[in-house]
Amino acid sequence: MRTVHGVNPVRELLRAGREAPAEIWVAAGAERVRLADILRLARERGAKLREAPRQKLDRLAGTDRHQGVVAVVADYRYRELPELLEEARGSGRPPLLVLLDGIEDPQNLGAIIRSAHALGAHGVVIPKDRAAGITPAAAKASAGAVEHCPVARVTNLSQAIETMKESGIWTVATAADGEVDLPAVDLTGPIALVVGGEGQGVRPLVRKHCDHVARIPMTGDIGSLNAAASASICLYEAARQRAARAGS
Repeated sequence: MRTVHGVNPVRELLRAGREAPAEIWVAAGAERVRLADILRLARERGAKLREAPRQKLDRLAGTDRHQGVVAVVADYRYRELPELLEEARGSGRPPLLVLLDGIEDPQNLGAIIRSAHALGAHGVVIPKDRAAGITPAAAKASAGAVEHCPVARVTNLSQAIETMKESGIWTVATAADGEVDLPAVDLTGPIALVVGGEGQGVRPLVRKHCDHVARIPMTGDIGSLNAAASASICLYEAARQRAARAGS
């Protein structure tokens, strides 16, 4: 079992409807008006409603930043890569995926998943080792987007890229020394954006398997952006190009 905490993450968990939480814990004295949607959805989904002192919720969530509500639910179900690719191909839109090469901060992972869902990506792919997974902190940082944006976990990211190529998906890595500006790359077709981890960026072996290595044009004195910001910019550029093509 896992816990999901925070008003937005718990609400989105209930709205997604894929699995019924076993229990919803509400802090004694919490503002019920703010939690009205959650309480209604919990009753509709058949979740057991529990009330307890805030300290009990602190222990359940592993933090005191739970906003007075914690859901206890089954462990997160990662997609298999073939399943994720099949869902993307069947969406009626060119696949848009995000591959994360060693994101270790769950806050960054959650923020990237939030941007991926908001900007039309079909899913996110992460490695099993030396990378953050879907923890309560990542779910909270995603504002509930983990319940809507599927995440696949793979043993080898380079092999995953080769599998995508066999499916007709081009891969575009981001790096400060990329050979082309990101807006010059056509992102309207089946694309996987590859974003490197904090500090080291996209590893050389992973980079070697990518079709393009693009840089984000910048004019300031700072030479790089953090992973979550880079991913958001790349996703926005893909969304912009796709909207422009659809409207042309």
